[in-house]
Amino acid sequence: MLDVLIIGSGGAGLSAALSAKEAGASVLVVGKTYPTNSQTSMAQGGMNAALGNAGEDNVSSHIQDTIKSAKGLCDEKMVTQMCTNAPQTIAWLERLGVPFSRLDVESPTSTIQTVAQRQMGGASAKRACYAQDYTGLKILHTLYDTCLKEKVDFLNEHYLLDLITEKSDTNETTIKGAIFLNIQNGKLIQIDAKSVIMATGGYGSLYHEHTTNSYGATGDGIAAVLRAGGRVSDMEFIQFHPTALKGSSILISESARGEGGYLVNSDGKRFVDELKPRDEVARAIFSQFQEGKEVFLDVRHLGEKKLMELLPQEVALCKLHEHVDPAQELIPIKPVAHYSMGGIDVSPTLETIGIKGCYAVGECSNAKVHGANRLGGNSLLEITTLGRLAGSWAYDYATTAQTLKSTNKQLNENRLQIEAIYAKEHSINFYDKRSLLGKLFYDKVGIVRDNTHLTQALDEVTTLQALQHKMGIDDKNIPNNTNLIDYLEFSNALQLAPIIISAALARNESRGAHYKIRFETQDDENFQKHMSYKEEKA
Repeated sequence: MLDVLIIGSGGAGLSAALSAKEAGASVLVVGKTYPTNSQTSMAQGGMNAALGNAGEDNVSSHIQDTIKSAKGLCDEKMVTQMCTNAPQTIAWLERLGVPFSRLDVESPTSTIQTVAQRQMGGASAKRACYAQDYTGLKILHTLYDTCLKEKVDFLNEHYLLDLITEKSDTNETTIKGAIFLNIQNGKLIQIDAKSVIMATGGYGSLYHEHTTNSYGATGDGIAAVLRAGGRVSDMEFIQFHPTALKGSSILISESARGEGGYLVNSDGKRFVDELKPRDEVARAIFSQFQEGKEVFLDVRHLGEKKLMELLPQEVALCKLHEHVDPAQELIPIKPVAHYSMGGIDVSPTLETIGIKGCYAVGECSNAKVHGANRLGGNSLLEITTLGRLAGSWAYDYATTAQTLKSTNKQLNENRLQIEAIYAKEHSINFYDKRSLLGKLFYDKVGIVRDNTHLTQALDEVTTLQALQHKMGIDDKNIPNNTNLIDYLEFSNALQLAPIIISAALARNESRGAHYKIRFETQDDENFQKHMSYKEEKA
């Protein structure tokens, strides 16, 4: 039986795979796309580590910046562990071959090249290590190349349907594996494993067409854990990135502001400190919109040479998607959903609360390191640092886990589920409802919230759920059926949507990324706590 099954092939999954493999585990990484297509590739700006290469910095400052950004909702021990391990994580990535941009440091006898670092919002120092503005992509490719070199096994284009669990005589739930749909041939397979690591990403694509995330970031792994008896927490905390391209929602990295870019309104005036935390900058832009003004990112003063040296991807994206040349023109921007701080509730060893042997890491996991508002530059740090720990801890569990295989009960249930979808007659196009859900969330569960709009959103989502029996698929082909995958993803989005809204309704305060009209202050007496949710079985 497999020691460690890793579901998700982004940076968190690959870091976990390398750690588990190094420890001696048999490892399989399963992803619904290919590793190089994961969300990690879209992380542009940098990865935090207190190296002090570009000015004074220390681990204590990194810890304090992270805690301050979290607004009282982080686990300080987890934050300390992540930030303390950051320098050695950068060193590990360098040994693997990540081509970080370099900085020349003069000494009395020579010039030394060190890892370059830049400023990110909410940071007290230049702390983000970067590779131009392709940081996540280059880390991801290096991790994947290393996995191939270390002979880690992969199953690509396999969609997670459900986890396999088993209940003991004491009513304790234990992981036994997972059921997947082979997208290429349409067949279902069961994979038994002693331990499972969820590394399936976040749920930002509930804000369909109003997010920097890929369409597939629909919280599939989070939904599967809920169905299996786990729980989630802090689902109301969704970070909006201040600078996405106005027309396409394509991310323009915080590094553009970190390198000196300005935010100006249609009157040509700067209206906010560009390096404040993301929630504050996003709300400042939203206020400009409320006044009927447009907002632009201005990097013209940086000059074409510097832009092409430090931000070549941003230049290309602006030309391709917005038809503007950043060296000569203002970049029209808007804030959109970017990162989900909430997710699968885990213990300090990243084990899913409620399911023994099931671990969760990365954006699908709530490891309590981001709290109410993630510090820019900490996501790549989390997936690599905690990813490596998850791989080690999962293998430790696997060495003492039972080796008895599970029954095929879950496989049969999922087979019937897929057959029912194919046989279903339908009168409503779920793609229209997916777009409706995205706009609903952006308008009513967005940057600035109020209970009236949240209640309306919950009612509309409940109506969508009631109409789901009238939704189905038009494509009845078995192999490579993307229509089926889109439908399954939308079903998971509809499962999570009311949980997010209900948590936002319950939190009658403003904290970090959650800002609510009539409750504009932070209320530590009543709300310095995590909102958790678990599905009650009938």
